[in-house]
Amino acid sequence: MSSRATDLAVFHHMYQSIADEMGAGLARTAYSPNIKERRDFSCALFDAEGRLLAQAAHIPVHLGAMPRSVEAARRAFPSMLPGDVVMLNDPFEGGTHLPDITLVSPVFHDEACFGFTATRAHHADVGGMTPGSLPNSRSIYQEGLRIPPVRLVRTREINDDLLRIVCANSRNPSERRGDMRAQLHAHHLGETRWRDMLHRCGARTLQLAHEELFAYAESAMRNAIAELPEGEWTAGDGIENDSATGVEAGIRAKLILKDGTAQIDFTDTDDAVAGSLNAVRAITEAAVAYVFLCWMCKDNPADPPPVNAGCLRPLTLRTRPGSLVDAQLPSAVAGGNVETSQRIVDVVLALLARAAPDRVPAQSQGTMNNITFGGTDATGKGFAYYETLAGGSGAGPGRPGASAIQCHMTNTLNTPIEALEFAYPLRVRELGIRGGSGGRGQSPGGNGMTREWEALVPMEVTFLTERRLLSPAGAQGGDPGKPGRQLLLRDGISTLLPGKGTLSLQAGDRIRVETPGGGGFGPPASAT
Repeated sequence: MSSRATDLAVFHHMYQSIADEMGAGLARTAYSPNIKERRDFSCALFDAEGRLLAQAAHIPVHLGAMPRSVEAARRAFPSMLPGDVVMLNDPFEGGTHLPDITLVSPVFHDEACFGFTATRAHHADVGGMTPGSLPNSRSIYQEGLRIPPVRLVRTREINDDLLRIVCANSRNPSERRGDMRAQLHAHHLGETRWRDMLHRCGARTLQLAHEELFAYAESAMRNAIAELPEGEWTAGDGIENDSATGVEAGIRAKLILKDGTAQIDFTDTDDAVAGSLNAVRAITEAAVAYVFLCWMCKDNPADPPPVNAGCLRPLTLRTRPGSLVDAQLPSAVAGGNVETSQRIVDVVLALLARAAPDRVPAQSQGTMNNITFGGTDATGKGFAYYETLAGGSGAGPGRPGASAIQCHMTNTLNTPIEALEFAYPLRVRELGIRGGSGGRGQSPGGNGMTREWEALVPMEVTFLTERRLLSPAGAQGGDPGKPGRQLLLRDGISTLLPGKGTLSLQAGDRIRVETPGGGGFGPPASAT
C-alpha cells in the first residue's frame, strides 16, 4: 500500500471512529430500552456541502436516507450558527417515518462551517392513533407528531418550549426528553472529536483528504459494478397487505449495467396504497445503496472500502412520484420504512441475481416483524414499547443462512428480557429458535425465532409485519423459508392473528410471534 493510500485509510478510520464514539455515547445516555438496549439509532458525518463522509455500522435504512435530512436542514437553515441543532422527522422533508427523529448540527472551524454531525434515533412513541406510533393508518396525519426542519437548539440554548411540545405528544414524555438529550450529547461529543481532528491535521489537509476519499470510494464502486456483465434485467416482488384495505401492491424494477455504472428504474411500480406501507424516495435510495454497498464490500467485509458519498456516484435511481416507492403527502408511511424497504431490497437483490445468479443469496425473512405494546401501567404512568424481531437469513453459495438475526435494512439488537421486564408491565414467556423454518437446500436457509409476551396490565398491541402469506424464496433450486405468524393465547385458546392490526389485551393474555425463515440455496439433497 502506498503512503498516500495509508494516509487515506487513517483519515477514513478517524472519521468513522468519531461516528462510532457518537453512537456509543448515545447508547450510554439514552433512557428508552429501544435506544439504550436495541440500539435503534444511527450516527454519521457530512462535509460542508452535505456529502456523507463517514458513518458508523448502524441501521442501513437510517443511514441511506440520512443525506436527505441533512439536505433538508441545510435548505431550511442555510446560515446555521455555531451551537445550532436542527430537528426533523417529516418523511416528506428528508425523514423516513415519524418515530425516526433526526438531529443535524454544524461543526465550525475558523468561523466557517466545516461539516455536519447527524444522528437519527427511533423514539418509541411520538403520538398518533396507537401506542408506538406505527399504526395501520391511512394518512400521515394519523401517525403522530410531524416535525419539519426546526431549530431545537439555537447557539447552544435549547428551545425548551419546542422540546415540551414534542414530549407532550408522546405517551411517555420523560423517555422522549431523556432520549433527545442523549442525541444532543452525541452531537456535542462528535463536534468535540472533529475539532480535535481539525487542530491536529489542519482544515486544508482534511479537505483534500475528503475529495480523495470520495474519489477512492467511487472507484471502488465502479470496479465492483464492472465485475457484473453489462446488460438489462427486470425483477419484481410486492407487499402482501397494505395495512388498511388488505390489497397487494407490486414493486417492479429494471437494472441497466454499463461502463461501471448502474441505473435502477422503479417507474413501473404500482401507485401508493391506502395504508401505511408507502415508502418515500429517501427509503428507496437507502435500500438501493445498501444492496450495492453489500456487493462492493462482499470480497472483504472485515475491511471494506470507505463508505461515503463517492460510492453513490455510479448509481442512478429513477422513481415515479406518487408510487409505492416514492410516496407523496399525505400518504401514510409508517410501514414503508420498516417493511417496504425490505421488499425493495429483495427486488434489487433479484436484479443482481439475474446478472450473477451464482453469487446472490436466497431471500431472507423480508420483514422486521414490528410489534408495539402500550397503555398505562399499574402506577398510572403511560408507556409504549417497540421491537423488531429477528428471523432467518437467506442461504448463499457454500454457506447456510444465519438463524434469528436481524436482516438487511435493520441492524438492531433484541431487547434483553431483563431490561424489558424492568421497564414495562410485560413478562417474556418464551424466546428461542423456530426450528425447521429455514428453507431446505444445498445450503439451508436460517431459522426464524419465537418470542412470547404476557401482558401484566390491560394494553394495546399493534402488529406491522409482512411475509405472513408469501414465503421468502429460495435460490437456484432451494426451498422457500416458512412464512411467519402471530397468535393470541387467551384462556387456553390459541387464535391466529392477521399480519397487521391492533387489538386490546387483558391482563394475562399472551402474544406469540414466530418469525419467517430464510430461503435455501441450491437443490436439497433429496432433489439431486
